Amino acid sequence: MKLLTLPAPLCLLSLAAALAANASGQPLLLTGATVHPVTAPPLSPGQVLIQAGKIAAVGTNLDAPGATILDLSGQHLYPGLIALNTVLGLTEISAVRATEDTTEVGDYTPEVQSWIAVNPDSELIPVARANGIACFEPAPRGGIVAGQSALLATDGWGIEQMTLRQPLALHLYWPAMDLNLANRPPTKTRPKSLEEQARERQTKLRDLMAFFEEARAYAQAKAAAAKGKAAPPPLVPAWEAMLPYVEGRLPVVVHADTTRQIRAVLAWASTNHFRLMLAGGREAARVADLIAAAKIPVIYTHTFTQPFRDTDAYDTPFATPGILRRAGVKIAFSIGSDSFNAPLIKNLPYAAAQAVAFGLPREEALKAITLYPAQMGGIADRLGSIEAGKDASLFAATGDILDIRSRVTRMWIAGAEVSLENRHTRLYQKYQARPKPKSP
Repeated sequence: MKLLTLPAPLCLLSLAAALAANASGQPLLLTGATVHPVTAPPLSPGQVLIQAGKIAAVGTNLDAPGATILDLSGQHLYPGLIALNTVLGLTEISAVRATEDTTEVGDYTPEVQSWIAVNPDSELIPVARANGIACFEPAPRGGIVAGQSALLATDGWGIEQMTLRQPLALHLYWPAMDLNLANRPPTKTRPKSLEEQARERQTKLRDLMAFFEEARAYAQAKAAAAKGKAAPPPLVPAWEAMLPYVEGRLPVVVHADTTRQIRAVLAWASTNHFRLMLAGGREAARVADLIAAAKIPVIYTHTFTQPFRDTDAYDTPFATPGILRRAGVKIAFSIGSDSFNAPLIKNLPYAAAQAVAFGLPREEALKAITLYPAQMGGIADRLGSIEAGKDASLFAATGDILDIRSRVTRMWIAGAEVSLENRHTRLYQKYQARPKPKSP
């Protein structure tokens, strides 16, 4: 048995030995750390045995003959974090149009596959990875039915190697339900009349309902043709893309923030059998009981958003996850799917930590960035917790990952140790080595 118990200053030798174990397919035993399985109480200290890219065993006194032993005493082991509803990989610099690939032309483009546009060489991906983000969902934007997303790992040579599950979900941006009440004649730069705004809103909602009804009719025609009861319908890429969603095999993520939008989504959900998830949820706390009754999970993106109404308390965005949890709603945290937030995906654990300070139990907060996103994405059999049989996608940190002072020291994705170097660390090293001014 190879013994690897080197102190922190010799981490380069430790890394070399671990990488050699990965390359040879040799088992790797992580020992000494406080292990957070997520689905069970922490083991302090615990052990995790990695073999062939999977977690072979979790315990306190594992038998691992022939395994390389990596001592992580004083550190904490967590499953890799999962960031849903992002544009990571689809944008680089929001002010440079050539680096933006988040939006397709048109209101209804369900055939769009967002993961194909992901730039695997994005500088933002290693930054997210360096803080424990193992997987992310690039979500398409634009229009009403914007397209489909996938779940990607934050490491890999190309999209094919990075993609863990595709497609993951269809993204629907619910039409705005509010009216602009400004009392002045409409012009090109001024709001339209209330009557015209209401008509436009109703038109958008009718078109949306009609779109899904046509998709459902196409699916029924395909099913009838498969049974020999009718001729097959003409092949339509948009309707083909809609099949797994209208048949309830994959979820539809509905992006909605206001109370009126969420109520409209819940009313729509009661009339169909689609698998729905709610993304955004800025005012979800106002209708938490209704969301819980509909059994719709929420991908909450507004932890750090300012209160929307002037009557809201200052802590409304912070307290919303706790309110939803107490009502019985399953939640996952997200930083947001606009270009501005792409570089901030690394702050995902701090969104969960902020909610803990305002009523969300710590165990639930950890699940909301690991296990629950995996369950929502239909990949909980591989990710989201440290359990035997799952992918060895986990990381070691110097402390509680919900504590901003903790630092990720090592990370494994599918059993292979990955580099934590990124643009931030390179700039830090560069300016640490800058010439010192000479004394006068």
